Amino acid sequence: MSVLAIDAGTTGVTALVLDAERRIIGRAYDEFTQHYPQPGWVEHDAQEVWRTALHVARAACKAAKVRPGDLAAIGITNQRETTVLWDRATGVPVHNAIVWQDRRTAGRCEKLRRRHQKTVQARTGLVLDPYFCATKLEWLLQNVDGAAARAAAGELAFGTIDTWLAWKLTGRHVTDPTNASRTLLWDIHQSRWDNELCDLFGVPEAVLPEVVPSSHVIGPAPELGGAPVAGLVGDQQAALFGQRCFEAGQAKNTYGTGCFLLQHTGATPVRSRNGLLTTRAASLDAAPQYALEGSIFIGGAVIQWLRDGLKIIDSAPAVNDRAAEGEDTGGVVVVPAFSGLGAPYWDPEARGAILGITRGTSRRHIARAALESIAFQSADVLAAMEKDSGQRIPELRVDGGATRSDLLMQFQADLLQRPVVRPADVESTGLGAAYLAGLAVGAWRLDDLAGDPPGAVRFAPGGRKKEIKVRQKTWVSAVAAVRRYKP
Repeated sequence: MSVLAIDAGTTGVTALVLDAERRIIGRAYDEFTQHYPQPGWVEHDAQEVWRTALHVARAACKAAKVRPGDLAAIGITNQRETTVLWDRATGVPVHNAIVWQDRRTAGRCEKLRRRHQKTVQARTGLVLDPYFCATKLEWLLQNVDGAAARAAAGELAFGTIDTWLAWKLTGRHVTDPTNASRTLLWDIHQSRWDNELCDLFGVPEAVLPEVVPSSHVIGPAPELGGAPVAGLVGDQQAALFGQRCFEAGQAKNTYGTGCFLLQHTGATPVRSRNGLLTTRAASLDAAPQYALEGSIFIGGAVIQWLRDGLKIIDSAPAVNDRAAEGEDTGGVVVVPAFSGLGAPYWDPEARGAILGITRGTSRRHIARAALESIAFQSADVLAAMEKDSGQRIPELRVDGGATRSDLLMQFQADLLQRPVVRPADVESTGLGAAYLAGLAVGAWRLDDLAGDPPGAVRFAPGGRKKEIKVRQKTWVSAVAAVRRYKP
């Protein structure tokens, strides 16, 4: 009994096949094209995303020596907020998908924010930002000829990438709460599309998908041998589930280009007063589950900058060797606010800086300070979460490419003064989608997923409390300096 996970990310699609013991026995990956029609605009060809997903799904099955028709279930996880609008009759998109990174509606959001931010946040848990779907969909309806009238007549369908792939595989127009809660159109408390918000953005309800639990049999996928699609979940909530954070207080951090830290808050939504988002967590049934989320714009991207910008390392993994050449940063602090600061500051005007440079500063000091900046930013978000939730996070479960750095993981544990837990396989996003799909068809039980992820490595905090407090004060001072600087 095998389960397939399709993980449609921002630059490519990964497919995993898990066996009955939830071990990965097949894997495939392929990229798709990024389109930048204007500065600040980012688009994908949704048809290409679909073809890539189908290709890697079949390739992963081949690698696992499993026929698609023999799969017990298929789970889909996706880059959230990316917006697709297509013709129900032909299944053809009316425009390229508008990606979550796209900023074309920033001006529209700024105007709306002045009057509607409190209402929108109270109902959706989100801030008014072009990051989310509503203004992207509004732009499509207003800028594609005839789209508004056709959408109102029920001729067009909207969805995030999970919805698009589910449509192509099963013919059903569905999404799950984790994706619906990222649209600015869905009331996370009432679990329904909000009429007033739809009116605010000019979105007819006829265009919206049905919302079903994250773990739910949707229907057979003829292109994959008739195997049932049985799981839909946004990527960060998938990683939370893949890290087996099922209970209130548990948290995970994904260290990718940016960092995404989520804390499960159980059946109770927690409204943030410290710069975080309230969102829905993956659900096994109609009963809602919630999470707090903090997004860090520059995580692993600071390592890419060391390589491509400063050219002080030849490859991303080489940062560890460079940073390990000394015992400390020599007083250097890197604040990588290349795109402003995300949670918990939300300061779009902030700019990056290297502070504390002396004649003795070398490449190793800058490399180590850059690596440590990822941990400092994560600690800021975790502290905000604990203030909002009133719950101490006992340990931090981690995944993503940057977690391969033992130096970073140990520093994170020291900084937080609590364990950091890294699984043997850091594909937590795909695993979460597979787990949810397998649960829906009875391939395994929730009890089978209890405890630490398999092969987990625990980084215990060291005894550097006094030093860590001094370092944290220096970091806070550096962030304050960056926020004061106005070019």
